[in-house]
Amino acid sequence: MALILLAGALGLGAGLGVVILRQSVTALHSLLFGIPWGGHLSDGFSLDWWTVVLVPSLGGLVVGGAAWYIKRRRPRETIDAIEANALYGGRMSLTDSVNLAILTVLSGGCGASVGLEAAYTQIGAGFCSNIGHRLRLRRDDLRTLVGCGAAAAIAAAFDAPLTGAFYAYELIIGNYSIANLAPVLMAALAGTFTARELLGEDLAFATSRAVHVTTTDYLMFVPVGLAAAALGMAVMQGVTATEQWMRRQAIPPWVRPPIGGLVVGIIALIYPRVLGSGHGGIVANLHFTFALPYLSGLVAAKIAASAISIGVGFRGGLFSSSLFLGTLFGGAVVMALNSVAPSMDPDPLVYTLVGMGAVGAAIVGAPITMILLVLESTRDFAATVGVTVGVIAANVAVRRWFGYSFATWRFHLRGLKIQGAEDIGWIDSLTIGRIMRRDGKTVPTEMSVAAMRKAFPLGGVPQLFATEGGRLVGTIDPADLWSPDLGGIPEEVSAGDLMVPIAAWLLATDNLQSSLKKFSEHKLEILPVIDGPDNLQLLGYLTEAEALKSYSQELERHRSDMIGEARLFSTAITPES
Repeated sequence: MALILLAGALGLGAGLGVVILRQSVTALHSLLFGIPWGGHLSDGFSLDWWTVVLVPSLGGLVVGGAAWYIKRRRPRETIDAIEANALYGGRMSLTDSVNLAILTVLSGGCGASVGLEAAYTQIGAGFCSNIGHRLRLRRDDLRTLVGCGAAAAIAAAFDAPLTGAFYAYELIIGNYSIANLAPVLMAALAGTFTARELLGEDLAFATSRAVHVTTTDYLMFVPVGLAAAALGMAVMQGVTATEQWMRRQAIPPWVRPPIGGLVVGIIALIYPRVLGSGHGGIVANLHFTFALPYLSGLVAAKIAASAISIGVGFRGGLFSSSLFLGTLFGGAVVMALNSVAPSMDPDPLVYTLVGMGAVGAAIVGAPITMILLVLESTRDFAATVGVTVGVIAANVAVRRWFGYSFATWRFHLRGLKIQGAEDIGWIDSLTIGRIMRRDGKTVPTEMSVAAMRKAFPLGGVPQLFATEGGRLVGTIDPADLWSPDLGGIPEEVSAGDLMVPIAAWLLATDNLQSSLKKFSEHKLEILPVIDGPDNLQLLGYLTEAEALKSYSQELERHRSDMIGEARLFSTAITPES
């Protein structure tokens, strides 16, 4: 119950952070581009050509300079929510999170073609992680709080609590369980209500009518999903290619954003809707129909602008950009079908929604999240079923052909074998025998509490291990020896009366990953290390704190080994956390 209440309170803070960041970007758009308050760059406003070209370039100079300064002061890479839960037990730096959010606001504010959801989730998850660490929560609870922060942020951003919650389950926590159900949902609801109270209720992509779907349409959604998967993979590869090219040219990191901003500005002279995250463009695509040549050109322009923006070092992600691309792609499919098979008479709205969900699932890697986003935004069940077909096809295709979402692709290119928030796969060579403590204290089961008090003063040892015939049979918390609730007199109560039977143990040949899993599964902070399940001879013990410390040290060694190597995704890339 305490964790649920804490998650709700922190969800309020994460929702407030989203409102502040969103309003900051809106203010920058109004100041730099003259956009009316509440408008979006991708709404297609008529802007002066020099504004379109110069603002992204000069803004890139500011972003590059700020990133250089932050990197000099804090040379380590920023840990996002997925990496924190996969590798660090939920530990994130609030300072680094704030710095990343500032860079993302500057990037989005000057018109870079990036999504702001990266900043939202980073600040929400970082805030919750910081509070959880200060409260000294256990590793599992801390990981849950990181998911709560991300859930509240996404829920507040899209006015969609279920979307936010399942974003956390799929990408940040990595699983859905009864234990994390209530805290994550509570945080998502709190974030949603905070944004509604401050900004008013605003369904992200509300539609004005119900969709019309036929059996033929459902069959068509499968190839649409497959094509969306190919489009998503092209976007991810485009980001990689951009950064590779920049590295080959040996261009200093702080110079790359202004160059990229200039290129994005030139693209925007022809297709102004590529500027910004794409929220305004999504709404326009849902309500209006555009010609096929225009949609096809805008798809290519948005892919190029997003790949260039992220590849050169603008901070942000691809969440909202993928949704915008999906609506463009869905609209293009409708126009193509009208040309080759006019008798089908496809509904433009449902194909636009299917394209949005399918491309979003292909890039972000959260299929249930995309389905729920459509359901909560449109409140149209028929549309949601159609989107489900397209999302499933896209998700299966990406997993089969590519194997990564945008977030895990970034980790792959850095040499980390992370397939998701639960994956701690690469660190499997560090065995328990190398890091365990060998000074475990054993007591026979017949030893009295009085004798144990004399042998082991309060605070002297972290754990006692009860043995019978030399075999390990249980554990004793030394604090229980001094408990005022001790039943019986100390001379008559034995170790066998106090011990807790062995529920789990480690072998010296086990690796660190398996030990962390056992700590989590059994809710224990100390585990004995034995020679084997047959003899049960105590060799030593391992604490969860020591396991996590060794984990961090091995990770830092691994990362240090990569210094000087060409990292395709360095500080420039941030997933939609």
